[in-house]
Amino acid sequence: MRSAISLLPAEWSREKRSAVSIAITVAGLFAFLWLMAIPLSWMPEPIGSNAEQFAEGAKTTIALTVVSGVIGIAFGVLAALAKLSKFMPLRLAADFYIWVIRGTPLLVQVLFVFLALPALVPGLQLSDFNSAVVALALNVGAYNAEAIRAGILAVHKGQAEAARSLGLTPFMTFRDVIFPQAFRISLPPLVNNIVSLLKDSSLAYVIGVVELSNIGNRIQSATFQPIPVFITTATIYLLLTTVLTQISGAIERQLDVERHH
Repeated sequence: MRSAISLLPAEWSREKRSAVSIAITVAGLFAFLWLMAIPLSWMPEPIGSNAEQFAEGAKTTIALTVVSGVIGIAFGVLAALAKLSKFMPLRLAADFYIWVIRGTPLLVQVLFVFLALPALVPGLQLSDFNSAVVALALNVGAYNAEAIRAGILAVHKGQAEAARSLGLTPFMTFRDVIFPQAFRISLPPLVNNIVSLLKDSSLAYVIGVVELSNIGNRIQSATFQPIPVFITTATIYLLLTTVLTQISGAIERQLDVERHH
């Protein structure tokens, strides 16, 4: 009993440090996005005079990543549950969705959503940004589905049986018992998918989304100085992916502390 009590302050301290780490990293990301134009403006041409454009492109890239990532997790959960369903049409639909998305290039998917989908669905009008969000979310959702499905299968069946014996409904069992554990197990591959999504968002330039890679391409076309422009673009991407990785790592540590609490 004494040893258990003595561990409580240490566990609370680890949990507090993880929460503080998440808050600091998120605040750092927002500060970086809103203030990055200042240090960029100090750089030599052609970077300095285009600092605001680089900053706006980075904000659009993060917006694409966050919105598509959240929707992609929802798609992944739905597709994973469909693959585990006893209802065959649902399983076949999920298998078809994952097979098509993972077997075709993302560039083709972006162009399909922007150019072909409105022709297939009369009256559907999506902006370039929304088209990119749909394509990116569908793409990352297919990869998330396999990660989440593996996480669900990794949770011991006895826990679901115990929850049902306590009177929990199937929905409550999944929501309160299965999914939290499955999400912790799935978190590392989900993090990798989100980081990859940030880099893949650069393909949105083909339909006119003014994100970071589009800005870099425009500036180098106007200045004929590809080396400093693309080095700056790559550096911003590197910083963004590093910050996202730090945020996800802090969240993973927080979940690990809560699991052992």
